Amino acid sequence: MRSESSEPAPAVSVIVPVGPQERGPFGLLSQLERLPADWEVVLALCEPRDDLEPSFHGDIYTVISSPGRAIQMNRAAEVARGRWLWFLHLDSTLTPAMVREIGQALLSQPEALHYFRLGFAADGKGPLSLNAWGANFRSRWLGVPFGDQGLCLRASDFRRLRGYPEEVAYGEDHLLVWRARQAGIGLHGIDAVLTTSASKYRRQGWLRLTLLYQWRWLRQALPQWLRLVILRRY
Repeated sequence: MRSESSEPAPAVSVIVPVGPQERGPFGLLSQLERLPADWEVVLALCEPRDDLEPSFHGDIYTVISSPGRAIQMNRAAEVARGRWLWFLHLDSTLTPAMVREIGQALLSQPEALHYFRLGFAADGKGPLSLNAWGANFRSRWLGVPFGDQGLCLRASDFRRLRGYPEEVAYGEDHLLVWRARQAGIGLHGIDAVLTTSASKYRRQGWLRLTLLYQWRWLRQALPQWLRLVILRRY
């Protein structure tokens, strides 16, 4: 729990969900030292952990909730003090370029929902450059970035959108983006690559996982796109 402070609120709250099956080493936690000291970090856990050692010289808070990525991130957002909320996955890589570019983006387009270009680490198996190309094409031309692209938006907008939907089995990040578009929030792609782990493609099989992800997002997207069309027309 955080104690009340008279210090000014941070500009950005970086929220990192940690799942029950995720075990270290966690490269992202050592890279948090690249963040400005006047930001804050909120770790969204579903159980107490003693294997997390964030390397950050600013404020770090821990929130423990029921398991589920959407639930954990929503609980963390409830206590976050930042004007913007930046959601990062634990298997992503934080670079100085990302921090620099998102800082500039928040100043130039404060009301947008920001996301990064996606890249995959070399720990996977299969033609992952094709997956990255598809994700970046989908984001830029179809307006549908996913959570592994580091979504960032104003805290007030996140709360207005009622956060991540907790009732779905998957795709809570995908649905948040649709809610934002339906509410008239613009998207902004940041010109920096966010690299994420591709180990799940090695474990579960590239073709199987690729087809599964395509089926899931298309199945969710169709009714959301129809709703967007209706809202824009009427």
